[in-house]
Amino acid sequence: MSHPPVTGPGDGTRAVHAGLPAPRPGKPALPGPVFAAHYHLPGDPADATYGYGRNANPTWTALETALAALESPDQEAHAVVFASGMAATSAVLFTQLRAGDTAVLPTDGYHGTSGLIPRLEAFGIRVTTVPTGGPRQYAALDGARLLWTESPSNPGLDVCDLAALADAAHAHGALLAVDNTLATPLGQRPLELGADFSMASGTKALSGHGDLLLGYVVTRDAQAAEALRGWRAAIGAIPGPMETWLAHRSLATLQLRVDRQASNALAVATALRARPEVTGLRHPGLPDDPAHALATRQMRRFGCVVSFTLPDRDTAERFLAALRIVDNATSFGGVRSTAERRARWGGDDVPEGFIRLSVGIEDAADLVADLTAALDHATG
Repeated sequence: MSHPPVTGPGDGTRAVHAGLPAPRPGKPALPGPVFAAHYHLPGDPADATYGYGRNANPTWTALETALAALESPDQEAHAVVFASGMAATSAVLFTQLRAGDTAVLPTDGYHGTSGLIPRLEAFGIRVTTVPTGGPRQYAALDGARLLWTESPSNPGLDVCDLAALADAAHAHGALLAVDNTLATPLGQRPLELGADFSMASGTKALSGHGDLLLGYVVTRDAQAAEALRGWRAAIGAIPGPMETWLAHRSLATLQLRVDRQASNALAVATALRARPEVTGLRHPGLPDDPAHALATRQMRRFGCVVSFTLPDRDTAERFLAALRIVDNATSFGGVRSTAERRARWGGDDVPEGFIRLSVGIEDAADLVADLTAALDHATG
């Protein structure tokens, strides 16, 4: 009997063990958070691994080791954790761009990233914005220093060909940075597809419990990673040790959560497809979704977010108010399902009735029943 070749641990095994120290008798599998503003520091500070709490912390090191292993299991990479996803985003943009450079940002991505445009321009950086996917991303690369993209995008769930974008960016002398928040490293690995930076908000599915703020960047470029660490220390965008430890603890259940969320999201999307009041339904896992073929080629899991549009603002508000299991809240990726009328923030180019639904780990049948009853109520 032949056996398949050994290719290393699976996603679940890797997530459970990533970043843990070697087993030692009487010691915990995951050491507790280290609370320290300073460390004993005799002699030359350059010889010390830890000297001051704004520069390094053992709890950061453990999580960074784990994240590098998840985002780039087969090649050395460097992870840097931050106080939030926006801190991580800002670090990439402001360490890699200088006055006179051009950055290409998405028109349909996270509105917090778009909020950085005036700040980039204030430093003399030119910003071009293009929609996710399609030829305009490639056309904008001429003269660009960095292309920032999300795939799938938030909240529209468009998908772009990351390998092709990486090749095109590098051919133009540009860098590719990918916001991997929605997919997670168990859904796709941008660095393996050629990206220079994989960034994510650890607030979302990575930690998954809606109880912390965190961000991170992973790169295979050691100099770029050192620049990120220097930026983090200089502006103080450091994560708390407790938040960092909680995020690392949560990795052990990452595969269980994202698998359950993905299957629930597909079940919910399938049920919503039958509703006449629902238009613009998107989820990369749906066979008829415009992004499905590409997502199937580059993603291993399709994520927890489903987006759709109801006829108008009032219908959407009645729908959200009628939900009993699904919370009316922002963010996504948590174990508890949430939904919101995204246009209320004013930063996304979406219809007034546009709903972003983050599917949690509840029973799929209960979620479908809750959504169906709320739609019945909203449409009277």
